[in-house]
Amino acid sequence: MAAWRSIIIYGLAMAVLVGILKFAEYRYFVRDLSLELYIGLIAVLFIGLGAWIGRRLTRDPMVPQVERSSASEPLPFVADDANLKKLGITKREREVLELIASGMSNQEIADKLFVSTSTIKTHTSSLFSKLEANRRTQAIQRARELGILA
Repeated sequence: MAAWRSIIIYGLAMAVLVGILKFAEYRYFVRDLSLELYIGLIAVLFIGLGAWIGRRLTRDPMVPQVERSSASEPLPFVADDANLKKLGITKREREVLELIASGMSNQEIADKLFVSTSTIKTHTSSLFSKLEANRRTQAIQRARELGILA
């Protein structure tokens, strides 16, 4: 519907231009001024008209702009303390669980926490039993379901 209205406006503008040129009897002016001037004036007129119609046709509908505020930013993850206490997961075990979720191996976790690999294996084994998991991926999935991990 908007396209038809623009076409009609464009056609009316051309008709008005022709009417003005007829009214002024442009034949008399053509003899005095060069043809390139008239072609240039008509070209400028239609470029302006085309740009105006193009902006009208491609304008986005009025969409309210939402300002970015601190409310739109994600809140930091907070672990569910009730589930941590219910399962009996210690602070150190939770730390090991977070490092496991980040993809670290037992040796990398041990180096980061300045403990032995066997200590990490003990924590991992304890986590598996508390989370009722057989593998690291199951433990991570279960911890996320319980709101212990992000």
